Amino acid sequence: MIADDQADVRDALRLALRPDGYAIEQVLSPAAVLDAVRQSRFDLALLDLNYARDTTSGREGLDLIERVREIDADLPIVVMTGWASIELAVEALQRGAGDFVQKPWENTALRAILRTQLERGLARREARSRELRNEREWTEASAAQRMLLPREVPALPGFELAAASRPAGTLSGDYYELLPLGDGRVLVCVGDVCGKGAGAALLMANLQAAVKACAEQEVHPAGLCRRVNRILCENVEPGRFVTLFCAVLDTARRNLTYVNAGHNAPLVARANGSLLRLSDGGPVLGEFADWSAAQGAIELLPGDRLILYTDGVTEAQNSNGEEFGEERLARFVSDHRRLPASELHARALAESARFAGGSFSDDVTLLILAAT
Repeated sequence: MIADDQADVRDALRLALRPDGYAIEQVLSPAAVLDAVRQSRFDLALLDLNYARDTTSGREGLDLIERVREIDADLPIVVMTGWASIELAVEALQRGAGDFVQKPWENTALRAILRTQLERGLARREARSRELRNEREWTEASAAQRMLLPREVPALPGFELAAASRPAGTLSGDYYELLPLGDGRVLVCVGDVCGKGAGAALLMANLQAAVKACAEQEVHPAGLCRRVNRILCENVEPGRFVTLFCAVLDTARRNLTYVNAGHNAPLVARANGSLLRLSDGGPVLGEFADWSAAQGAIELLPGDRLILYTDGVTEAQNSNGEEFGEERLARFVSDHRRLPASELHARALAESARFAGGSFSDDVTLLILAAT
């Protein structure tokens, strides 16, 4: 697009650019420029800076650059004026022009400038297109990952349950599972995949699929983790591993059987004020083919609170680089152990986030089970 209010200038430019074979649209005013940019996508705009015959400041053209940029941020813009100055050229570039040509122009130099700006504009549009594609793909991946997590918290006789997982970015390496097994039993898992981003998210999906598949064959935590470890060792690249707390809650017997595979030790805030850490287990999953672990068991009494979490909660840092830490979390849940599960869950997350200045820098998962 060529924008100039003088017909002889527009004709001269059209003749000068004929060897390059451009399809040229000519407009006469700033308003026409804006209308054209709204209706079509141009490869380049060659804009005069002055349209009113009694002005030479270039102010019309400078304002026009910004308005065009608002409509098409990637359109290459080259400006022209017969009243050039260094200050005017600098301001035009600051407003978003790619280059500046003074009238009268030299045809060879003008054509070279336009070719350069066209190439840069094409590169910007391609980069923007890739960015949008990537954004759509990440959004779709995030939606797909959310579908892997439990969509609702199961009702458990004698217990209240609250759970949530929040990714630090688009995708998460955190995992939790609440899978009814029948006969009043439910599989409860919280895990954390080594690393971040797409790789961690893919491994999380692998872990979720493996846990569900193995839960159909093995309902004892140690045996289930052994099967999951075998699958991960066969399918995960070296250096990738998973920490996992895997438990089976028998709501009728109020018994929790568990294995801790290298995960942050869950906390049990007893109704009497005592605190337990559930650390019985073995190494992380996906690293060692010959995996074994000790299985632990506890009874959950009325008033007890079980807190399962990933390190995003405890490693939240304040402005001094100090971590929220397990001790603060333990003290908080112990002090507020009489709260219902949902309220304790909300307050514990808020306390950690407040400590870190209002937001988390890592994936965060928190699950609280309250015995009633």
